[in-house]
Amino acid sequence: MLAVRHLTKTYADGHLAVNNLSLEIQAGDIFGFIGHNGAGKTTTLRSIIGALHFEIGEILINGDSIKTQAVKCKKQMAYLPDNPDLYDYLTGIQYLNFIADMYGVPLDIRQKRIQDFSDRLSLTANLGNLISSYSHGMKQKLALISAFIHQPKLLLLDEPFVGLDPEATYIVKKMMIELCEKGSAIFFSTHILEVAENLCNKIGLIDNGELKLVGLTDDVRGGKSLEEVFLEVVGHE
Repeated sequence: MLAVRHLTKTYADGHLAVNNLSLEIQAGDIFGFIGHNGAGKTTTLRSIIGALHFEIGEILINGDSIKTQAVKCKKQMAYLPDNPDLYDYLTGIQYLNFIADMYGVPLDIRQKRIQDFSDRLSLTANLGNLISSYSHGMKQKLALISAFIHQPKLLLLDEPFVGLDPEATYIVKKMMIELCEKGSAIFFSTHILEVAENLCNKIGLIDNGELKLVGLTDDVRGGKSLEEVFLEVVGHE
């Protein structure tokens, strides 16, 4: 579903943000991408979705190049940044219908999904309100629903659990598992090691732009906790 091959990204100021990074994600995988702030997680995510130009390497989405077939790739993806920008003067339901329109989700299917996801995340009663009236947690829930609404083949999330209460976190994890059971794949960054350890079947540890460890979660852990492995491999100030 996702193949990143020798990705290298250097910014204009000369900072090497990602260095020769390669990984693969198959349908059904939930891949946890872990590292300190500034390690290269967001740069990698934004390169995958085609928002950042990269000088070296190749990124394939379901076999298609993000460089040469960007629109085809983006139709198969959804991306949720760590601080999503929503349209404050739309209502929640207007925003979800706007996203569904962009991805061509039929009316009957979108209505069913919106009802299901908003009920589960306790947002239904607020969908008629302007997004500007939403709390941070409500905006995060709305953004998550918008990411799931077209059942993307590849879902990319940057710190998706920030701002969510424990109940909502549990529900979103269930939604992620259900999506992957339908044949999709998820790639997400997180600082919450316990979530990654319990949710992900694959893990990648990145430090200073370099992928230090990647593989099946049990193989990466090697009998230790993920916290212990993280501190051994990339644990520094």
